[in-house]
Amino acid sequence: MQVQAMHFKARAGQRLADVRLQQNLKKLAGKFVTARAAAMEELADFEAIRSEAVRRRNAALAQLDGWLEAFEAEASRRGSTVLWAETPQEASALVVEIARRHGVQRATKTKSMVSEEMALNAALEAVGVQVTETDLGEYILQINDYEPPSHIIAPVVHKDRQQVAELFRREHLRERPEGWENDIAGMAREAREVLRERFLAADMGITGGNFVVAETGSVALVTNEGNEGLCTVLPRVHVAITGIEKVLPTLDDLATVMRLLPRSATGQVISNYFSLLTGPRAPGETDGPEHNYVILLDGGRTGLIGGEFQDMLRCIKCGACMNHCPVYQKIGGHSYGWVYPGPMGSVLTPSYVGLEKTLDLPHAATLCGQCQVVCPMKIPLPELLRKLRERQFDRGLRPRGERALLAAWGWLARRPALYRVASRLAVRLLAALAPDGRLRNLPGARGWTVGRDLPAPAGRTFRDLYRARRDTRGG
Repeated sequence: MQVQAMHFKARAGQRLADVRLQQNLKKLAGKFVTARAAAMEELADFEAIRSEAVRRRNAALAQLDGWLEAFEAEASRRGSTVLWAETPQEASALVVEIARRHGVQRATKTKSMVSEEMALNAALEAVGVQVTETDLGEYILQINDYEPPSHIIAPVVHKDRQQVAELFRREHLRERPEGWENDIAGMAREAREVLRERFLAADMGITGGNFVVAETGSVALVTNEGNEGLCTVLPRVHVAITGIEKVLPTLDDLATVMRLLPRSATGQVISNYFSLLTGPRAPGETDGPEHNYVILLDGGRTGLIGGEFQDMLRCIKCGACMNHCPVYQKIGGHSYGWVYPGPMGSVLTPSYVGLEKTLDLPHAATLCGQCQVVCPMKIPLPELLRKLRERQFDRGLRPRGERALLAAWGWLARRPALYRVASRLAVRLLAALAPDGRLRNLPGARGWTVGRDLPAPAGRTFRDLYRARRDTRGG
């Protein structure tokens, strides 16, 4: 996927003005936020489980190379072929080579954010392989000219049923009764009818991997639609692609993390489908692929090991941070301009593709801390966003005027006497600009008032107000 994070401000403004999108995004709070809260209340030992999951993920990352090698050895012993890719482009090239080697003409695919990093569909279609997205949300986006996903768990959360119905009408060319656009079950049934033919005709199935388990050489997949089973059981070739940070040492580790993943993502106790895929079809077995590949992608992940941002590698891609983020709730995922939106994307995207290409993302948050509160892996997202802002400032990547203002404020803040004088003048000026107590146009900072009125200060600083109150009370 092409990086377009440099257009964040313009895109965010467009999304804020999109009334239909604003209505559709209310589904986040109505479904995911309330469902997660209820699911966590039912988990009496949530904090203990959370702490244990963080400990296990940290232990795996502390010896990442060793556990990856252990996974490769066990997966190979079980008949899988493990391949390594340093860049997303290398990973795409590996999948293309596998398709060529096995004469693949048609492929089915489950939702995979790593494959979005790789622009995998375009790479396969360039060599004549027909690719079909089988997650319902991703399929809807595919027939809409490969529109990027807006959310990592619910990729089509930004659309309503009428928009989906129009896409189906355009793509499937079927006769429909009046009011069909309100029949959600009917649309799902129609998609199943179309996709079932693709499943049966596929030569290769492509999936992501929520985790890989070193102990058994397995790939763990979590879905709600069951499409991962049809992508892995029916085709003669299966390719699983995941990031190197997703390795877990044991099945016990997997069980611990799985107590948190579905609850954090959708509020479910467990997802509808949970698969552990271990090797190709063995002699005597009646289903499963003849050839099983696992591609492990670096894609900038090793650059976080041992540094200030290593905590991000604990991320299990549940989407809880974006579901609860007040910024994401208003603008959706497309504004962020790459694969990963929301608070986690505002840290991951600069880390993977470069801070200079993502100038606005570290500032695409209020730093309210809600993302850290709900993160099952206790990732300190607000602190990491602050560190990215510091790096931008240190490297001179912020606009010159902004840097000059911050430098001036810093100079003034280190001189208390001058700061007190300047503060008194500032609050009096702001009070004079708002005779009715509301600031509607703030000189030099129109961005703060273009969409809101701000309460004006009382004309006196906090110190002055505090001193007056203390004197009144005789303190």
